[in-house]
Amino acid sequence: MTDTTQLTVTRTIDASADAVFDVLSNPERHAELDGSGFVRGDAVSDRITATGQVFTMNMAGDHMGGEYQTDNHVTGYDKNHLLAWKTAPAGAEPPGWEWVWELDAQGPDQTEVRLTYDWGKVDDPDLLKQVSFPLVPQEGLEQSLNLLAAAVA
Repeated sequence: MTDTTQLTVTRTIDASADAVFDVLSNPERHAELDGSGFVRGDAVSDRITATGQVFTMNMAGDHMGGEYQTDNHVTGYDKNHLLAWKTAPAGAEPPGWEWVWELDAQGPDQTEVRLTYDWGKVDDPDLLKQVSFPLVPQEGLEQSLNLLAAAVA
């Protein structure tokens, strides 16, 4: 059976897990990595260092009527291995979708990076009417991995 509530893409990047994680854990760099075209920039957030942190991003997209902000609640943190967060409109609790970055060192200068976009816990009927999931298609996730590879090159 195919899971229709998440997308996962994988790519091996020619950089150490430490170098990849350094970029991913810095919200100031997230606009560089965005394959969706929605992220405009960081709204002055600290580097991600633990679960429970929240970082805010400036965004833009027709699905939200133009410019908006998101609060990203860090749900997974294992330095050089895992970084995950649930996204919510600024000031709101996360409605159920999550971004998960998993890193698997393939030696000192290569890292397999797996990016999962999971919307399986979205259960708000109004939100499901407003947003057609997946909002970011597989090609957008693949582009994020390509941009990440360029950012650490």
